Amino acid sequence: MHANSRNGRAAAVGAIVALEALVLGACASGEPAGPGARVEAAAAGSPAGQPRIAAVIKGLDNPFFQAMKQGIDDQARAGGVTVTVQAANSITDTTGQADKLNGLAGQDFSCYVVNPISGTNLIQGLARLSMLNKTVVNIDSPVDPAAAKSANVKLATYIGTDNVEAGKMAGRRMTELLPSGGEVAVIGGIAGDVTSGARVQGFQQGIGPNFKVVQTVAANWERQMALTAATDVMRANPNLVGFFVANDDMGLGVARAIANSGKTGKVKVISVDGNKDALEAVKAGTLDGTVSQYPYAIGHMGVEACQAAAAGKTLPPNVKAPVEMITKDNADQALASTPKPFGAYDDPFKALIQ
Repeated sequence: MHANSRNGRAAAVGAIVALEALVLGACASGEPAGPGARVEAAAAGSPAGQPRIAAVIKGLDNPFFQAMKQGIDDQARAGGVTVTVQAANSITDTTGQADKLNGLAGQDFSCYVVNPISGTNLIQGLARLSMLNKTVVNIDSPVDPAAAKSANVKLATYIGTDNVEAGKMAGRRMTELLPSGGEVAVIGGIAGDVTSGARVQGFQQGIGPNFKVVQTVAANWERQMALTAATDVMRANPNLVGFFVANDDMGLGVARAIANSGKTGKVKVISVDGNKDALEAVKAGTLDGTVSQYPYAIGHMGVEACQAAAAGKTLPPNVKAPVEMITKDNADQALASTPKPFGAYDDPFKALIQ
């Protein structure tokens, strides 16, 4: 999935206008309660020189962010550091997620790992952290650069997937499957979403010249909506040979629509995320491929970045998380390794904390 939503320019402006009132009037409070709150202490207390870390991520109702939390927790245990994790109630809970960060900002943490729902929804809390000179590690979904600059938000590093490259990998895979090309459709996430847009852009760059994208539809990252959209697209385009889908949950909905139409194997579908259900579908042949991201590795490196910062190390400004193209040929290998990558990948933080 990587299911991410981005507010428009108006949201960015609103966030910045509201910043002064928040900074002057916000009161430090305890951790927000609610069904989306998840708190874990990896150790009773961090050793001297080790950071106390707070992580604010997206909703744990999604397996992508469950794997991210697992990576955070595992590295916390391995490093003997204390991490408190708060999760949004859902993928659209922008206000609730912001409230969680604001509550944690008033507490004695030295490093904050943030996975914002939108590019702007955490700007106010991040500005407060920057005023307090706290280390902020941005993972997975990037904070909007223009909004961050306007609010004087300082980010120590960004760790996430190169979504354009992920889309290109899907495009190349579609070209391998259908060397003669043909008509294809695209199912994106929320309209205007930066991550979805980058993946779609990459796919269009990765496919061969014999392909024509005949329709692009937004399905809000939702499986049922994607199923309905794909059914309508196939009716309108009877010569369709393939779908690119911006995340696995929607991809599985598209695969169901293809099966319902009796076109499994005839209409190809490739998605992005690499969640376990999608890996199983690739192995079974109902999904023709998934570009597997590794939220586990992203969360893992987020904690390592905090450890490195606490040790006084200079962090690289941008770190690309690993991605792998999963096909029927390597699906078993991917399943055996999940949620970790099965191939080697570059982790610059590892050397900094050894």
